[in-house]
Amino acid sequence: MHRIIALIMLAIVGLSSLPAQADTSSELISLQTSIQHDVALLSKTHGELTNFTEYKIKQNTELLHERLKELMSEPALNKEMLSPIIKSHLIFIGKVDNYFKTKIATLQGQLGKGDDNKIMMQLSMLEAERDQQLQAYLDVLGWAKTLELDTGDQTAQLTKNLIARADGFNSFVQYTQDKLKQAVKEVSLAGKDVTAEQTLNVTELKERLSYASSSLGVAIHLLDILGQDTADMKETLFKSSGDITQDVLNIDVASSLFEQWLTSAQNYLIENGPGIVFKLFIFVLILVAASLIGKAVQKLVRKAVSNSKLKFSVLLQEFFISLSGKATFTLGVLIALSQLGIELAPLLAGFGVAGVIIGFALQDTLSNFASGMMILVYRPYDVGDLINAAGVTGKVSHMSLVSTTIKTLDNQRLIIPNNKIWGDTINNITVEHQRRVDMTFGIGYSDDIEKTEKVLNEIIMAHPKVLKTPEPTIKLHTLGESSVDFVVRPWAKPEDYWDVYWDITRTVKMRFDAENISIPFPQRDIHIYQESV
Repeated sequence: MHRIIALIMLAIVGLSSLPAQADTSSELISLQTSIQHDVALLSKTHGELTNFTEYKIKQNTELLHERLKELMSEPALNKEMLSPIIKSHLIFIGKVDNYFKTKIATLQGQLGKGDDNKIMMQLSMLEAERDQQLQAYLDVLGWAKTLELDTGDQTAQLTKNLIARADGFNSFVQYTQDKLKQAVKEVSLAGKDVTAEQTLNVTELKERLSYASSSLGVAIHLLDILGQDTADMKETLFKSSGDITQDVLNIDVASSLFEQWLTSAQNYLIENGPGIVFKLFIFVLILVAASLIGKAVQKLVRKAVSNSKLKFSVLLQEFFISLSGKATFTLGVLIALSQLGIELAPLLAGFGVAGVIIGFALQDTLSNFASGMMILVYRPYDVGDLINAAGVTGKVSHMSLVSTTIKTLDNQRLIIPNNKIWGDTINNITVEHQRRVDMTFGIGYSDDIEKTEKVLNEIIMAHPKVLKTPEPTIKLHTLGESSVDFVVRPWAKPEDYWDVYWDITRTVKMRFDAENISIPFPQRDIHIYQESV
């Protein structure tokens, strides 16, 4: 709390000199008054109320900085009003920075006199707060430069402080990295006998490295803005974090890292090159053998399922053939990986975990897969069948475990997810060997019914593609408003359906005309009555 009070008092010193200018000055004065009032309350509050007051002061101070940022971004700058405000804000920021340096120096002086780990964590948190203050300091210097204020001395001092700060964190990150590697090695050697103290040491070093790397990253960013060379520090930051950012594009950083990686690779190849080459040769040889064996297994499975008495569908045959080849090749890949020294048990366990994750991510795909399996098992249709499913009519040209490819009657290719088909009504048009052709023909009320039945029967029996059994049906069906309707229902093979339908329709029209049998069509008689006056 004392640190916050000190910061706020410094803020009040800086704000007290802000002149009231135009309309915006009233808002700044209101913020100043609010901060002064809350600071006065701090000495009278306790517990949670104190925390709330400190939070409110911090929010108002940040609001002041943001308001100044907005004013500086306006197209028409009021330099006369903003210049004294920015000058005062620079003084305030400078005093806050001095406070941080004093507080950090005090904590550093306590190292070796108590719990160093606790002090180091306090220092890390304080340095993180100073990172934010330094970024704000650079913002205000940029505003001052825009207003053509003289900030040469302050910019030079900030640059000097940032260089010293970055150099210190650069060394500290490298030192912490070495300590962490040593601590991890000790834990690894201890195995099951590892102590809680050793584990805690590793955790604390990781947290310390994270804080230090973060502060180093901020210092590098600010120095880049100031035009300073930070290649060596970026290399250290990259090694500590492992993050590939735009900094790697820096030619100095990239070349240094590449030289180190190249040297390490050369040393490793010199020591282990012959063994690696032999293992790679065995790896490739096993993959080639697995591929050849997989093809041979597919041929054997194709022969077995095609001659099976179970009469597998084409879809199921292709499934077994594809599965056998892929399973054989997968087994070969696992054997080949084991020759490279890769442990298969952790790998398979990883595949299991990945499978669960992928299963949640690909629920729709797995639903299609399950539907595909149901279609394979129950065989509602096969390749070459004409079906109506999912609102589509066409011939099945191909099927996988996730989708079915259908060619429509007008030769469009549609790929439909299997769950859409399995979840809907499936009408297999060609699965039966016979299909009834339903037609209706109407004649006039004055036409001869017996003659019409005879003509229709002659037409049906004369058509070569109409089946003799089942016998066709020709019956007078309904007495309509303007016609006497006959139903004509011959049977044909599924592939002959439309030929029979079209041929009979054409022949009926021609025979009815020849036999003077009328085909009524809707008509309306209009009667006109004229009354005499």
